Amino acid sequence: MPFSRQAVLTLVALVALLTAGCTTAPIDVNAGRDPSSAHLRDGERIATLPHADPVPIENDPAAGPQADRIIALDRNGTLGAIVWALGLGSHAVGRDRSTTFPAAQGLPVVTDAGHSINVEKVLAQHPTIVLADRTSSPNGVLDQLREAQIHVVEFTDERSVAGTGALITAVAGALGAPEAGQKLTERTQREITQARRSLPDPTGDPIIAFLYIRGDRLILLAGPDSAADDLIENLGARDAGTAGGLTAAFSTVSTESLLRIDPEVILVMTQGAESVGGLDKVARLPAVAGTRAGKAKRIIAMDETQILAFGPDTGLILQSLGKAIYR
Repeated sequence: MPFSRQAVLTLVALVALLTAGCTTAPIDVNAGRDPSSAHLRDGERIATLPHADPVPIENDPAAGPQADRIIALDRNGTLGAIVWALGLGSHAVGRDRSTTFPAAQGLPVVTDAGHSINVEKVLAQHPTIVLADRTSSPNGVLDQLREAQIHVVEFTDERSVAGTGALITAVAGALGAPEAGQKLTERTQREITQARRSLPDPTGDPIIAFLYIRGDRLILLAGPDSAADDLIENLGARDAGTAGGLTAAFSTVSTESLLRIDPEVILVMTQGAESVGGLDKVARLPAVAGTRAGKAKRIIAMDETQILAFGPDTGLILQSLGKAIYR
């Protein structure tokens, strides 16, 4: 989301970045480049996964007693998705607001607005273990759970394609299910490799912008250390914000600055597109309309709980986005 890569997915963190006054540098990143549009699909698309729920690597694998009643909490549901993909979803007794796939819908929600952990709601589920990332809020909430004799395991909030396997392994280890963790890590890596091989060779090195949108008054461009830059790099492309000289993970974007960068494709979260009226409305936003992406309506959306999750479906996410972006 140091800086929480997952925190960029919350409005609070994004507004904080907005008020910090970061702006995009007016750098022409296209000077001397051959156009890569011949490799790209025109038109708007919503990228989806082939299945609604994480697919278990096996059903109810061997696990330790700590996995009897599990609550997994982070800002975009990555830890919850790993629990399900390990085959331990039947042991989950609570969820966060970002764990929204159908299989988890019946679980009690134990986080409040802004992904804040509600201690009373967690304790009411009598968990034997709570999995959480190091940026859990409010401050000190994980210590409160420990004081209540709850076993709490913290994980890094850093998310990346390369770090996916290590995160799966760590979660499986905490739950006493290392064999299932190894199988899931191997499957995930195979799918990541398949996704990379499915990209055009060469891709044409297109410039792709990731925009965080919440209404037409909050539009932020992703840059270095946003997690979006890692996603875009693994799609065989250049991150527009990084290429345009951003130094912050997310910065305010003006019409002039985005025109200078002139991305060929724009990625958004589906919920962000909906906040301005849909993908067609994104293409008509003043900051977008004059870009190559806007003119060709190359606006690609994916659900906010998937696109930057970097969990067990990372390879499938890359495959889906790759098919949406390239011919």
